[in-house]
Amino acid sequence: MIFDLFRNGFTIELVVKLGARLFVLFCVLPIHEFAHAVVANALGDRTAKLDGRLTLNPLAHLDLVGTLMILLVGFGYAKPVPVNSRNFKNPKGGMALTAAAGPLSNVLMAFLYMLLYWAIFAFAHPEDGTLLDYISIFCFYVAQINVMLAVFNLLPVPPLDGSRILALFIPNKYLYKIAPYERYLVLGIFALILFGVFDRPMSAASSAVLTWITRLAAAPFGLGNLVA
Repeated sequence: MIFDLFRNGFTIELVVKLGARLFVLFCVLPIHEFAHAVVANALGDRTAKLDGRLTLNPLAHLDLVGTLMILLVGFGYAKPVPVNSRNFKNPKGGMALTAAAGPLSNVLMAFLYMLLYWAIFAFAHPEDGTLLDYISIFCFYVAQINVMLAVFNLLPVPPLDGSRILALFIPNKYLYKIAPYERYLVLGIFALILFGVFDRPMSAASSAVLTWITRLAAAPFGLGNLVA
């Protein structure tokens, strides 16, 4: 994102995009991690609470490298919330529910911002280049980023949330064999991201989910016909 600013020069659209990235850092990622902590705590695991992660304070959740990645290349991460599955009555079920809470929070946020996006169009009819136009663009970018975060985190690859959900259906004997290699899988994921291996499938999945959310959010305003 910042590289785009240097390459293409100063434009209002790039500034709005950068603002959306900053919003993700200080609002979206903390809510995602907070959702994990809330569900884990509700299911009996106080690890996140004792670690100071049962909070919306972004400073408790941001990771330095992950933050720089979002600002520089538009993609990054927060510090994972610590969870001890042994504190759950049903360890695998508890882990799956805790993991699902993060992506679900992103889907809900995407829906809320798409509602605001359509509300602006329905009641304010913003003209190009006006403040309301840029606010609507900001809302769309925030919704789009939330969808991308949800889809990415649902990939069934350790340590992403999707792997914790998939583990619910995998026998423990296989999970124990995978666990020692999790740190290497993390490095492998980052390598695949850098080489663009996930670009097409992620883009297709994110577009499909965003279209569905956009249609759902447009329906209350009678604007569903504007969604391709």
